[in-house]
Amino acid sequence: MIAPAFGLARFRVQAVIARRGSAPGQAVVHLVWAGTDRGGAFTDGRITDLYFTRTPSRGGSTWTPQPRT
Repeated sequence: MIAPAFGLARFRVQAVIARRGSAPGQAVVHLVWAGTDRGGAFTDGRITDLYFTRTPSRGGSTWTPQPRT
């Protein structure tokens, strides 16, 4: 098993913005983050896109993460 390059305790969010997706009830979140790798080198400006769909529920609606494509 290969260990992940970035540990969960050694990262920080630098910026985030959410926008409507291509269809109703969808959103894409653009996340800019920084982290320290296993060797201790700090890397910032990493970009990750996360996708969500809105799912109706009894209390309103919830945002469900979608798998990476």
